[in-house]
Amino acid sequence: MPRALSYADRDLWGRTLSLLLIGFICYALPLSVFAALPASQANQPVLRIQGSNTIGAKLGPELVKGLFEAQGLRDIRSEAGARENEQRIVGRQANGRSVIVEVAAHGSGTGFASLQNGSTDLAASSRPIKDSEAASLASLGDLHSPQSEQIIAIDGLAIIVHPGNPISALSVEQIAQLFSGEISDWAALGGKPGKVQAYARDDNSGTYDTFKELVLAPGGRALAASARRFESSNQLSDLVSGDPNGIGFIGLPYVRQAKAIAVAAGESHPMLPSTSLIATEDYPLARRLFIYNDPQLENPWARALIDFAHSPRGQAIVDSAGFIAQTVQAIKVAPETQMPSDYRQLAEQAQRLSVNFRFQEGSATLDNKAYRDLQRVMDYLKQHDKLRNKVVLVGFGDPKSDPERAALLSKLRAMAVRRELAKQGVLFREITGLGSELPVAANDQDSGRIRNRRVEVWVY
Repeated sequence: MPRALSYADRDLWGRTLSLLLIGFICYALPLSVFAALPASQANQPVLRIQGSNTIGAKLGPELVKGLFEAQGLRDIRSEAGARENEQRIVGRQANGRSVIVEVAAHGSGTGFASLQNGSTDLAASSRPIKDSEAASLASLGDLHSPQSEQIIAIDGLAIIVHPGNPISALSVEQIAQLFSGEISDWAALGGKPGKVQAYARDDNSGTYDTFKELVLAPGGRALAASARRFESSNQLSDLVSGDPNGIGFIGLPYVRQAKAIAVAAGESHPMLPSTSLIATEDYPLARRLFIYNDPQLENPWARALIDFAHSPRGQAIVDSAGFIAQTVQAIKVAPETQMPSDYRQLAEQAQRLSVNFRFQEGSATLDNKAYRDLQRVMDYLKQHDKLRNKVVLVGFGDPKSDPERAALLSKLRAMAVRRELAKQGVLFREITGLGSELPVAANDQDSGRIRNRRVEVWVY
């Protein structure tokens, strides 16, 4: 007689089933099911998107254009909006009626404020919603839920300097010291003598919020008062690339002519913001890009855009816009002497998939991205005939006083992923846990420990 499911298992299965249903709609149904979407009336938008400049400057409008094309709209174009960093995407249906979507990119915080006052349908954010913001929006429902929180892309927060700056790698601690003003001359780090000039996004920016959380907050630091602040990502990057003493932080697509440097966190080795390291979220300053919506979403254009963003066609636009798509690929990892022997053997004989499974804070429950990644991984395994004895799961975690306990907890995380994939027919070659080996972040802060608690997928 089958074992009765525990409450936790029922919860996991229920969440997985609901997301698989969403995934079925997104991947399996043709976009023509939305053919009856309404047109604009009296020059009014059918959809309003407010929030992150990182998303709204290019990615958001390109996703809207892609949806318009999938709907068969014609004469698709962008128009300047009423203010700087605002635009209108306009298309024409076969019957000649116009469809208008407005995109305003004034920073992630403005998106949540606009959701609260009803002036937007979707909030674009380059950081997770804050607990205080979710509380203020509680009348709409649970904004942390998988029905509301949509991870549409992965981005890396690049640390940029002038192309002629000889420094090629910095630790997160050194970056914090440079931006807080504790290090004021490049000579202190072995660079050419010169007064450090920090360039930063403005207070409304999700990019700035991410930088504060990942770089400044761990040491209780604040951005130097002398830092120059910008709403525009492009403007910030261009000024850094022209300033021999400049340093800035920016979303990956906006590096432009500047030089990105390698970043180390804790005991991790320095990492450049490469596609594979950002896709797996191992790069210390990797981040997720979000769209948040009312859980009871009623606007058909908003639902259509979210489903399109998750689809293969939408993720191809994510890639072409310079961000990291969530499409699963196999990556060859170079074996290194400092790797544990079993892991080095994996690197020699197998390939790693470009996704890590991560967990909710303080929980063994997979997070919202992980539930969508389950279906992405399953699609890959089916397409490449890897369902039987070809998959290895490797769990990792943060240090414990007892190394054996750390190893056990890391294996239990791998078993949580195994349970979900096994339900869909995967037979595994091996499940293992490596404890606190190979950290990708510092373990002296909760944010770093959460990043180190991960499960990798390898295929033979």
